[in-house]
Amino acid sequence: MVSFVRICFIDRGVDSSTIRTLTAAVTIFRRYHFNKSQTPKIPDPFASVQSTGRNIVAVFWDLDNKPPRSVSPFDAAIRLKKAAESFGAVRYKIAYANQHSFDYVPTEIKEHRRDRRKLNQLENKGVVKPVEPYICRVCGRKFYTNEKLINHFKQIHEREHQKRVSQIESAKGSQRVKLVGKYSMKMEKYKNAARDILTPKVGYGLGDELKRAGYCVSVVSNKPQAADVALRNHMVDMMDRRQMECLILVSDDSDFVEVLKEARLRCLKTVVVGDINNGALKRVSDAAFSWEEIIMGKAKKEAVSVVGRWKDRDILKRLEWTYNHERERKLYGSCSEDDDQNDDMNASNLVSDEVKTDQSRAWWKLESDSDSAVSS
Repeated sequence: MVSFVRICFIDRGVDSSTIRTLTAAVTIFRRYHFNKSQTPKIPDPFASVQSTGRNIVAVFWDLDNKPPRSVSPFDAAIRLKKAAESFGAVRYKIAYANQHSFDYVPTEIKEHRRDRRKLNQLENKGVVKPVEPYICRVCGRKFYTNEKLINHFKQIHEREHQKRVSQIESAKGSQRVKLVGKYSMKMEKYKNAARDILTPKVGYGLGDELKRAGYCVSVVSNKPQAADVALRNHMVDMMDRRQMECLILVSDDSDFVEVLKEARLRCLKTVVVGDINNGALKRVSDAAFSWEEIIMGKAKKEAVSVVGRWKDRDILKRLEWTYNHERERKLYGSCSEDDDQNDDMNASNLVSDEVKTDQSRAWWKLESDSDSAVSS
């Protein structure tokens, strides 16, 4: 556009000064009309507050004290994770328990297995018929009794799975890598089907379900308080390394009170998930929810208001004024020691003069009375 203006005016015989003026005007117009992104912006005083990312959240689950009972372990872990995501970015999901917790089977699971065995017996006798046939999730075959499906799965698919595992374990190097890639889809399909068909030989699959949900499950010895000590040490270690900004504890054990107090002293946000109303942990935490609120999704909704209070508190801390003696002395300077001593001497002289004037008159006379007496 600038070159076009030059050519037009040169053809018409306009002097060079006019051409330079118009060229500069066109350049300025093109710069500020087409490049709007280069216009100066007003600085935002809250930019540092708004630019901060989400809180780094760490979930610590005491499985000895608070195992999932009302729902399956996988569903409980997923709902806990969704509730924790409302407080920030969940980077750590840690669970601790001893071997007894993984071997233990809740009463609800025992009753469900007992009812399933009774139903299998009625199906074998022909008294009860299923509304829809049982379908094998590996090969797609249909069965009209649950026991036939279980027998089919154990005799065919379980044996095939064991053969694949043995082949992978016996192979080495690149051959093992090829076998893992070859059987990965089939093994994953078998695990998903076996989870619903086969009954766990020990416990009710607590550790496997939590690992499937993305939790890091650690098994400690069966000594008393072993899981609490390991979980407490892990929390303190992460606080020392500053790897989290929000701590979520799933437990009702009052032994963790001191850890939560230490977390609050280090300016960490604390959330407790437990079923004991007004427990010791809930009194020292920033927010507290029951396990039922986690399962029903109520905690996820209330987390919005909790995070809002945290943001307001952070903004107030940033805007809070504190007196820094060193900083004020550098900016505005300070009086010398001689000046300070002179000020102290002057103040003491004034006090002594006031005392002398007070002693010159009686205690029941006012200053006006003494003044009038002197004047007369």
